[in-house]
Amino acid sequence: MPIDWKHYDPAPFFDELMEGAGQPRAAARAVADYLATLDDAELQGRKQAADNAILEMGISFTVYSEGENIDRAWPFDIIPRVIPRREWEQVAAGLEQRMTALNLLIDDIYNEQRIFRDGVIPRYVLEQSRNFREQCVGIHPPHGVWAHICGSDLVRAGDGQFHVLEDNLRVPSGVSYMLENRQVTKRVLPELFQNSSILPVDEYPAQLFDMLASISPRPQDYPEIAVLTPGIYNSAYFEHSFLAQRMGAELVEGADLMVGDDDCVYMRTIDGPERVDVIYRRIDDAFLDPEAFNPDSLLGVPGLMRAWRKGNVGLANAPGAGVADDKVMYAFIPEVIRYYLDQDPIIPNVPTWLCSDDEHRQYVLDHLDELVVKPANESGGYGMLVGPHASKKQRSEFAKLIRRDPRNYIAQPTLDLSVAPTLCGAEIEPRHLDLRPFILQGVRTDVTAGGLTRVAMRKGSLVVNSSQGGGSKDTWIVDEED
Repeated sequence: MPIDWKHYDPAPFFDELMEGAGQPRAAARAVADYLATLDDAELQGRKQAADNAILEMGISFTVYSEGENIDRAWPFDIIPRVIPRREWEQVAAGLEQRMTALNLLIDDIYNEQRIFRDGVIPRYVLEQSRNFREQCVGIHPPHGVWAHICGSDLVRAGDGQFHVLEDNLRVPSGVSYMLENRQVTKRVLPELFQNSSILPVDEYPAQLFDMLASISPRPQDYPEIAVLTPGIYNSAYFEHSFLAQRMGAELVEGADLMVGDDDCVYMRTIDGPERVDVIYRRIDDAFLDPEAFNPDSLLGVPGLMRAWRKGNVGLANAPGAGVADDKVMYAFIPEVIRYYLDQDPIIPNVPTWLCSDDEHRQYVLDHLDELVVKPANESGGYGMLVGPHASKKQRSEFAKLIRRDPRNYIAQPTLDLSVAPTLCGAEIEPRHLDLRPFILQGVRTDVTAGGLTRVAMRKGSLVVNSSQGGGSKDTWIVDEED
């Protein structure tokens, strides 16, 4: 039997494709109508074709389990998420605004620190930040940009409005899956691409190359760019190799690079040392340079910070950018936008309680069964408490953690995340999702047309991370039909 959208019920949540029983949203009408022409066998055939394509293309991610690394095929749902272009243009403007303000904030933190002197952000937020790097004080990177690549996580609440859930400024990942999702969808739903106006995403590697080239210390058409990876056992290694290949850049590990007596960075080759102009680093600050940070690191390049400080190599993202990645700092970003840009935020934050504030902390402790509590510096959905789904014992243990280190925790309401139709076995069911667009900033700013939509594949779950059972969808930005 074909899909009968009249029997699809996303209530009480905002649905990305359907605005009522049997009523697709204008931008999603072509998708909904086409899917309704496929019977069960055809739908399952498309799903199997997608799974086969993912295996053939080698799209994988790594799960760390009990000390072992397990490579798994990328979990993918064939029903795309559709966002109207008119709406997306507003979101993109909001992301550009936010990225500009974040970079002004980081530059201020490592230089004049006006925002603290003027009382916009309490100084304790910086003093207790785990991602503030003393080694970066006084540095002025090219164009005043510290965070060149950002992946901001967006969610829709019940009113259908996008909110920023968090910013990822240290080593944001996932863009390769956005690009591969599009290729897989083109394979399994080619008819829709012939008849729909879908904004492309495949220009991202070229935009990334241009942004990296813009921070090269040696102006030239084709600077030597390297992607610095921790190695094959890193969970995002697929992405590191994917982006290096797409950009025509070198994929290197720390041992492949050295800093010469002239404080320039060189790559070891069979023909001798070759100078590197820009490094797209996928290694955390702490392991980037054993001279400047963790002396036991075997992943980084001794002297790299020295070369960067002297302007002999470009680094993206710049060391220290993670100071604005802190979830406590996140709570102040609306005021940061007003302070530096004299503008109201285009995209609002999710309401946030800071456990370092006495009144906020008491509210959080009194309402743990209603809130989502997150550590300030974790990522990937780790270390968090989803209050409504937690046991009494888990909430009690979290209360102890909050009291022990209140600065390390924030809380947010349990949002009614939007849903989208998802193929679950033989059924189409609503599943919660978020969206990670990617923003590039160098001499100009580029925002992806959509981003990586992550889906909580387990019924009722709000956790979208692939390492914890999540999947993904292709994200389409389309013009609404007249």
